[in-house]
Amino acid sequence: MSFKSLGLIPELLEAVSKQGYTTPSLIQEKTIPIILEGRDVLASAQTGTGKTAGFTLPLLQKLDATRKQRHRPIRALILTPTRELAAQVHENVREYSAFLNIKSTVIFGGVNAKPQIKTIRGGIDILVATPGRLLDLENQRALSLGRVEILVLDEADRMLDMGFLRDIKKVISLMPKQRQNLLFSATFSKDIKKLAQGLLNRPVLIEAEPENTTAEKVNQKTYRVDKGDKVEVAIKLIADGNWKQVLVFTRTKHRANKLSEKLVKAGISSAAIHGNKSQGARTKALAGFKSGKIRVLVATDIAARGLDIPLLPHVINFELPNIPEDYVHRIGRTGRAGASGEAISLVEVDEKEYLRDIEKLLGEKLPSEVVEGFEPTDKPSGKKPQQGGGGNRNNSRKSRPQNNSNKKSGGGNNNRNRNRNKRRD
Repeated sequence: MSFKSLGLIPELLEAVSKQGYTTPSLIQEKTIPIILEGRDVLASAQTGTGKTAGFTLPLLQKLDATRKQRHRPIRALILTPTRELAAQVHENVREYSAFLNIKSTVIFGGVNAKPQIKTIRGGIDILVATPGRLLDLENQRALSLGRVEILVLDEADRMLDMGFLRDIKKVISLMPKQRQNLLFSATFSKDIKKLAQGLLNRPVLIEAEPENTTAEKVNQKTYRVDKGDKVEVAIKLIADGNWKQVLVFTRTKHRANKLSEKLVKAGISSAAIHGNKSQGARTKALAGFKSGKIRVLVATDIAARGLDIPLLPHVINFELPNIPEDYVHRIGRTGRAGASGEAISLVEVDEKEYLRDIEKLLGEKLPSEVVEGFEPTDKPSGKKPQQGGGGNRNNSRKSRPQNNSNKKSGGGNNNRNRNRNKRRD
């Protein structure tokens, strides 16, 4: 199978070739012809399989075929949950439209809105946006969605987890009812299927991989460790293995900052990235990590989607996520595009329930080891570990009431923090 056989025009084939791609991925094979036909799509594929090109290439071809020279209303909207993902998707749109007369831009919070407004008013065909900034600018009458022909919801499951359901419904109400809808998600949860029922018109269901599977070439391993030893174990693994590029996940922003500081004190270059960081700081940290200037990037789950880091070899779950699907998204940062990778989880005794939920989701038991000199001795405390701000404000995960019930865990402030971070995006 070649990209040409999928029905793409020469300009897109040239752009794809320029990016070094010769053979479409499975999700691209399945989605591109269907989207070109004008059908609605509900697609699921694990991260790193080429979902973005799967919707961007046919979207560009459809817009180019009906391009209007003089006036450029927004004709395609790509909605993403995070700033990083929005920036990455827009970069892909620009790369693939290099040989087309198509204009695009990206908008998100945390930066000055005036340049974004100026670009939009100059005329664009494609808008990539996060929900908060999109609605802010629409409220200011700086943009109109009244001519949108194609809507893409990218990483829709994460948007629901972050409490964007109300915003999504508001955005949909601002667009024409007659349009093509493309919903892409790493998982097919009940909430996603419910959203699809109200949004999509006789959609084609596409699954490139079984639900919630992890990349075949990701070597997964857990280490049983006491909570107080986690920092030293992480430092030992990175130093002894001479790992040059490591993405580390924590549940909370405070923990991400603290861990990054301790890594730097141990002589390991590091930076933290999370929702409370300014967009400039987040961009600088990610650029330093990609270039190799920063050895370890410590992130919360907001960064699990949208971090496109080619050939990332190592991911460490410093703390297990309290939502098992987030484990899939975290380790999906490695083992991308057929490359091999390693995902290590440091599991304290009070996280065993989280581990069981993850293993149940994956349908397999993860290998478990102990680091010599750090044999665990802690006893269960009966308390759940502190949870981060990545849960669902709308409480759609009713099967996991413990995610919101333990006020001592820090969850009592999650809704306020999530709401504040959401509006900033």
